[in-house]
Amino acid sequence: MPAAIEFYFDFSSPYGYLAAQEVEGIGRRLGREIVWKPFLLGAVFKTTGAAPLLEIPLKGDYARRDMDRSARRIGVPFQIPQPFPFSAVPAARAFYWLAERDTIAAKDLAMSLYHAAFGQGHDISTPDAVAKTAAMHGHDPGEVRAALDDPAVKQRLKDEVQAAQTKGVFGSPFLRVDGEPFWGHDRLADAEAWAETGGW
Repeated sequence: MPAAIEFYFDFSSPYGYLAAQEVEGIGRRLGREIVWKPFLLGAVFKTTGAAPLLEIPLKGDYARRDMDRSARRIGVPFQIPQPFPFSAVPAARAFYWLAERDTIAAKDLAMSLYHAAFGQGHDISTPDAVAKTAAMHGHDPGEVRAALDDPAVKQRLKDEVQAAQTKGVFGSPFLRVDGEPFWGHDRLADAEAWAETGGW
């Protein structure tokens, strides 16, 4: 069976949101599992010295236009939530807590959180907001809140962030296909072609 494709993303990443709409389709076409791996760009920025994209002069203005244009191309709603950028820690912890039990449910929660943030402009940065979204999927909000403070869940996220950096992940979205890295929503087609052809 072909190896899984790793999909790294930050819940506060607009381009991660856009990639999340398409990545499972890539997996279906290729007959490969997509393993979702949320991480924290803020932690990586301490290593790379980078800054949030929309805060960069000139480049940020272009990115806003490009994000909106890209969303229209793939037919999904898009808006920048407030506050922005925001902490993705609660959302990422909730994902890994749920993924230990049900990976499909974890992906569903991730999509709902992304839609709430970038599809509807809602704030998903707080534990309460994450628990509320999880409750819409039938998860007990009290259990979710408790999980976000669980030392094991906290450590899992720290380990995932470190593992991502060890594999060279520095941006969102970021795919690894048979060990080959692809950064950016605009590299999804290249990643799919690489998987189909075995590389070039």
